[in-house]
Amino acid sequence: MPELQLITTGLRFPEGPIAMADGSVVLVEIARGTLSRVDPSNGAIDVVAECGGGPNGAAIGPDGKIYLCNNGGCFDWQELPGMLFPGSPPPPSWPGHGSIQRVDLATGEVEELFTECDGHPLRAPNDIVFDAGGGFWFTDHGVREARTSDRSGIYYARFDGSSIVEAAFGLDAPNGIGLSPEGDRLYVAETHTGRLWSWRVAEPGRLDGTNPLGPAGADLLCGLPGFQLFDSLAVDGEGWVNVATLVNGGITSVSPDGAKVEHLAVDDPITTNICFGGDDLRTAYITASATGRLLMTEWPRPGLKLAFG
Repeated sequence: MPELQLITTGLRFPEGPIAMADGSVVLVEIARGTLSRVDPSNGAIDVVAECGGGPNGAAIGPDGKIYLCNNGGCFDWQELPGMLFPGSPPPPSWPGHGSIQRVDLATGEVEELFTECDGHPLRAPNDIVFDAGGGFWFTDHGVREARTSDRSGIYYARFDGSSIVEAAFGLDAPNGIGLSPEGDRLYVAETHTGRLWSWRVAEPGRLDGTNPLGPAGADLLCGLPGFQLFDSLAVDGEGWVNVATLVNGGITSVSPDGAKVEHLAVDDPITTNICFGGDDLRTAYITASATGRLLMTEWPRPGLKLAFG
């Protein structure tokens, strides 16, 4: 199995890593409310922008800016010895909705692009991926309160803020999202069910789901046994879907046909995300969130070159 190396520690629940061309890793610190940059050469952490709320998934857009899913600050944090956990119900400071934000890396300026779709508030946007045409898909994880839980979905929007549509509805805490190397399939992981769903992309903003038993017609690519939950994901260059896995902390990798499943163990029960970088995209960066660490390892397959960045 690949050997994990520590890049840095002391992060406040890191997520949404992006491997940058200069060798740094930009990520969010959800509990800190920031977009931060980590220098892998020495582990130094610098704040790029104060986003407020709860910045989560992040991606580079066609204009070179960072697009963020912000959950609005819907977690009440719990400190345990050596670990930080997101709790519920939401704290009184949560405004009842989240947003999509745009961040200028050069200035740290933060803009709010979307807070609703068709009159419905975005409850807790979570993860994001751009297609080659400059549009982006994102998930709304929703919020679980003391006796209620949101039904939520998948959205498609334009980076210039001109449009947003709801592409699928009726999922249970959709989290990680990614596109196949050809861009013709969309993958979404549900957190609480531990299921990985797949749709054919009919066109930008429209999914072709034909399974009457799947949410919004989705096909099931993988479901994990036992008490394992899913978080964010990244697709690699061979089309494997690599999903950060909770409780059984690590990265679960699923082949494009769902026939093979591998697991890389990480000593953090809240392992939340993965991205790929380096000259050959064989370096995987992993956020071990409860313990506040950024890790790296050599990946058995090359990563997928993203649409932008």
